[in-house]
Amino acid sequence: MPEWLVLTLAMLAACAVVVVITLVRHRRAPEDEDPSETPDVIEYMTMWIGVVYAIVLGLAIAGVWEGRSAAQDHVQAEATALHEISERVRVYPAEERDRTRDDIRLYVNHVVTTEWDTMADKGEVTERGDRLFERIRADVTDYEPASDFEAQAYQPLLDQVTAASQARIARAESTGETMPGVVWFGLMAGAVVTIGMVFALQIRRTTRELVLAGLFSALIAFLLFLIWDFDSPYSRGVTASADPFLNLFPGVGD
Repeated sequence: MPEWLVLTLAMLAACAVVVVITLVRHRRAPEDEDPSETPDVIEYMTMWIGVVYAIVLGLAIAGVWEGRSAAQDHVQAEATALHEISERVRVYPAEERDRTRDDIRLYVNHVVTTEWDTMADKGEVTERGDRLFERIRADVTDYEPASDFEAQAYQPLLDQVTAASQARIARAESTGETMPGVVWFGLMAGAVVTIGMVFALQIRRTTRELVLAGLFSALIAFLLFLIWDFDSPYSRGVTASADPFLNLFPGVGD
């Protein structure tokens, strides 16, 4: 099911719940009930519950967005380090240079065509990706420089291999969901309490109030969906992109 359809259904469901509960409450309310006599303390509590919940939602959105941005940074760092290795091996003999570059392109092609889908579907990197990366590491570390010029390039190449390895590990660790279950429980419970306080204010007097209550509920549903969408950086709507690999290694994945 497309995510835009899930979002639309969630917002419509939130509005429908508010409308149904309001209409049922209106039918069952005593005839002598005066909606204008809402105690001031309830209005005060409703205001502060809304403020606190808005802060919690804001922090949750900021947290998942930061996680998504960090995931994209890991991809960029890995692609840049591999590109640096590919460029810096130019000082090596043709056989060593070509083998290293071929192994890098083979690894990058696997990442963008196979491993990316595995991260989205299973939340993990592939064992083949690990083996292909180890081949790159072996290409660099096992070569013995034959001249001072090659020796000067050797240590920077090792540094780039280390940087790529760290970025790959970080990418693997950021494939899953970032929000703990207890946080989701708090967000859902907070939404129920916040919307429930709307009924404590006896929102049933005019169509305008009913529409505003429905829009308020739809907004909360949208924000919760936004958090859920950002929560898994590689598998949902607004995901980290493999573009750094594709931009630095033209032709891979074709």
